[in-house]
Amino acid sequence: MQRADTWVDPATGQPRDGAPLGMLLTAQAELTPDRPAMTIGGRCWTFAQFEAMANRRARDLLRRGIGAGDRVVLSMPNRADYLQCAFALWKIGAVPCPVSHRLATPEFAEILDLSGAKLVIGEAGLPVPAALFLDIDAPLDAAMDAAPLPPAIARPGKIANSGGSTGRPKLIVDPRPSVWGPDKEGCRRGPRLILLNPGPLYHSAPFNTTAMAMAQGTHIVCMERFDPAEWLALVERHRVDYAYMVPTMMARIARLPKSQTDAADLSSLRTLLHMAAPCPPDVKRWWIDRIGPDRVWEVYGGTERIGVTTIGGREWLDHPGSVGRAAPGQQILITGEDGAILPPGEIGEIRFRRADGAASGYSYIGSESRADGGTDGFGDMGRVDAEGYLYIADRRTDMILVGGVNIYPAEIEAAVERLPGVAGCAVIGLPDPDLGNRIHAIVELEAGREEPDAAAFLAPLAATLGRFKQPRSVEFTGRPIRDEAGKVRRSALRAERLGDA
Repeated sequence: MQRADTWVDPATGQPRDGAPLGMLLTAQAELTPDRPAMTIGGRCWTFAQFEAMANRRARDLLRRGIGAGDRVVLSMPNRADYLQCAFALWKIGAVPCPVSHRLATPEFAEILDLSGAKLVIGEAGLPVPAALFLDIDAPLDAAMDAAPLPPAIARPGKIANSGGSTGRPKLIVDPRPSVWGPDKEGCRRGPRLILLNPGPLYHSAPFNTTAMAMAQGTHIVCMERFDPAEWLALVERHRVDYAYMVPTMMARIARLPKSQTDAADLSSLRTLLHMAAPCPPDVKRWWIDRIGPDRVWEVYGGTERIGVTTIGGREWLDHPGSVGRAAPGQQILITGEDGAILPPGEIGEIRFRRADGAASGYSYIGSESRADGGTDGFGDMGRVDAEGYLYIADRRTDMILVGGVNIYPAEIEAAVERLPGVAGCAVIGLPDPDLGNRIHAIVELEAGREEPDAAAFLAPLAATLGRFKQPRSVEFTGRPIRDEAGKVRRSALRAERLGDA
């Protein structure tokens, strides 16, 4: 068998094109066996230990009849086993399908049916038929071989769960095999960094970020669940180079007492990357002021890899609110209801077109593609300015039509979340006999806050929002509005309230 360390540059640990992802973990273990691979829950695994566990799990899966091309759902909280199982699947050419363990039973059942999975790996209590379930806490056979396996490639490389914010569940099939290639160039982080991940590994961005970084020899510091004070402590303790976050997490850190955030040593951070939801401008400015504009980066894109924009903090200061311009070889088009291209400044559907005319190649299970005439999009609404900078308005499915006017919830949510005592907000449209819909705000209060008078609470919004954008009703809750990935499931929230009516 070819030596695993031939798949990487030994000086930097960077993968070579064509390297199978499963073999890259083996290569890093051969090159730096004692380097930390993953730290979580107070325990650290070296690359040698992590590789050995992944190999043992791979052989256990083979013994259970899982092989090349088989789909396996991973559904558990953040733990080292999550990535060990992902690499184990790639080592035998099987396809990992990360799915949230927090889904309601009917939704989980629908996703499982869509996936065609031969196995579900997770913790006890998952709503899965016994014949399909593998308890991650069940002990492995002590005699299971931990030696490296022959190279294998999964086709497709993974299948991701999506659609929670837009209605019915769907799966996104990544057509690319589980090898390092040009499609992963944007994942390169540099030689053997230390990466802090606070997000749930069932979500596409944390899963891809951590797995691709580990394939490069990066030490993954992973939080079991996000806590703002702990995040600061982990950056300082581990001298973190690179951090991924969503805006909700950024906001909760910024809301900590100033004495606490000022005292934290964040000097090791080279890059703070955020994505997944619009970032309120005041939160973005706080981070730019705290760690410097050249370290704050934002990405707009999606699991489908239809198109992507990026913007650094310094560029954002000149174009506040923008998510950047199209990547080289791509073009952003804003289209109206009739598909016609709209001029700069007008809000329409965001579409991407590639200069070479090629499609991204993804496919859906449980939904139809939005590709049309060489363009495709994520279902988001926005505008571009005269210089080609993109500004997100909201998802088309979340837009509220009030008296014939299109209202975008994200802008209202950002205004509400700036009010004292607010931990999160979701804005939805509820039926109104006069205007068609009325704007309704669901407000998550910070722990320990008493429920305020609704009128008094909403009154300050008159200073920041036009009258037609101000909520006409409000409800308060202590339940989290956003999930662990920073997403708001507005369609589900609206359905709940209509069911209560």
